[in-house]
Amino acid sequence: MIINAQGASEPQTYVDRVLEHWHQDEDAEALVQGARRLTRGEARRRLFGLGHALRRQGLAPGDGVGLFLANRVDSVLVQLAVHLIGCRVVFLPPEPGPGELAALVEQSKARAVVTDPLFARRAADAAGRSVHAPVLLSLGPCEEPCADLLALAAECPETRPDAVPAPGADEAVTVLYTGGTLGRPKLAAHSHRLYDALVDLADNASEDSGPAVFPTMDPDTDRVLVATLLTHGSGHLTSVQALVTGSVLVVLPEFEAGAALAALREERITATMFVPPMLYALLDHPECGPGAFPALRRIVVGGAASSPSRLQQAVEVFGPVLSQGYGQSEALGIAAFGAADLASEGARRPELWRSCGRAISDVDIEIRGEDSTAALPVRQVGEVCVRGETVMLGYYEDPERTAQALRDGWLRTGDMGYLDAEGYLYLVDRAKDIIVTGSTSDNVYSRVLEDFLLTLPGVRNAAALGVPDEEYGEAVQIFLATAEGTDVDPDEVAAAVTAELGELYTPRRTVLLDRLPTTKVGKVDKKALRAAWASGAMDRPSVSA
Repeated sequence: MIINAQGASEPQTYVDRVLEHWHQDEDAEALVQGARRLTRGEARRRLFGLGHALRRQGLAPGDGVGLFLANRVDSVLVQLAVHLIGCRVVFLPPEPGPGELAALVEQSKARAVVTDPLFARRAADAAGRSVHAPVLLSLGPCEEPCADLLALAAECPETRPDAVPAPGADEAVTVLYTGGTLGRPKLAAHSHRLYDALVDLADNASEDSGPAVFPTMDPDTDRVLVATLLTHGSGHLTSVQALVTGSVLVVLPEFEAGAALAALREERITATMFVPPMLYALLDHPECGPGAFPALRRIVVGGAASSPSRLQQAVEVFGPVLSQGYGQSEALGIAAFGAADLASEGARRPELWRSCGRAISDVDIEIRGEDSTAALPVRQVGEVCVRGETVMLGYYEDPERTAQALRDGWLRTGDMGYLDAEGYLYLVDRAKDIIVTGSTSDNVYSRVLEDFLLTLPGVRNAAALGVPDEEYGEAVQIFLATAEGTDVDPDEVAAAVTAELGELYTPRRTVLLDRLPTTKVGKVDKKALRAAWASGAMDRPSVSA
């Protein structure tokens, strides 16, 4: 508990937990970004200055603050400062176009937008379109007409701002962008219960307890690398879990395989999180080999479907340090698979390499049919539905879509999968990515096909899409990123798919690429692939079914 100036107790927040660590051993490192290194004392004082500077912009508890930030130490501190003064964090990731970004700022009712100087022009355009006229602030000087928040913070007291009332149980404290259509973004709103759950997981961490970065935390030795965007769920989750346990947080400004490997080695990283394409890029880098990272104790893989063959390759290179986590912006923690369990159980039951683990603590998972509230039997494919403390309150300012996604406390994730008899969850596709094809209009699950394609020689990454087809409605199309110096024959690929998965999965067309496009967070960008194909921007070699 925290005691305020009047002697009354206040509930402890996750920021209070971070500050408990930052008040101890003040000369120990807290935040690192390349050559920039902040001690705990420096980080705490800088955080307090940012809190005062935000307050001086007229922000009050409950106000929304848009964060349009790159990966840097100050971005971590600003996010903490917004919560410290009782305001609502609204993450503004770099993917949306101008109209979508402006709609996001407007719908989130942001009273202020804090931007990285790199994004200042886009931020100014979005803020200028909002009827709420948010204050525009920059993390450093920039050419746009906005105040330099860092300069303002340098003039503020280095003492903690006055305490604010604790947020209500159903009050949104963090809003995450999940996509949407122009003018109507989907904004997943979370309450303080999410952070309470993360603190509980850190306090009671074990190999299978949940999405904690690793099972035991030692603030004197653990160093966590955040390589995904801080404004996305994966980066936010990684950074919060590191900070609440007192670990050193090392921020990678932008992912590049060589830079990430250098950071793992030079910063003696003990834990990190990668989305699958990032992990694959590391494995394909010439400097990545067994024994190169002796300090590394945990790599969490999540954010998108992972190839079992690539996971096994990662264990061969990094050792038994690999764990999987499954979540989404609407539910940041759903299922997890601890490193020890993956190593031991995976040897006993090879199919578990395709699993994303079992439900984390205090989360329930059911598989349901379309428009059904009844759970399906074991191993029957349906929509993954979850409930628990990590599930969102709803979509911010969007009751219609909230009602579609949340029913009687259960979130319909949009992911298709099944549970086995021991409660392990297997994902087979996103509902919208299922390819319906063949004379009987059967389902082709792109995840199943992509996993198999990644076992083939010379294939570094793969994506499967459904494209319009006059005969079957949709036809299976695959895009393969091939290894340099290899010759992948589309006919041989098609034959291998047919032999392993059957004719329904046989690709009608195959496109060979040097690499697949990825989103800013590192996932394969299927929207970009669809758009490029539809526009005729790619060659169209055809493989007969």
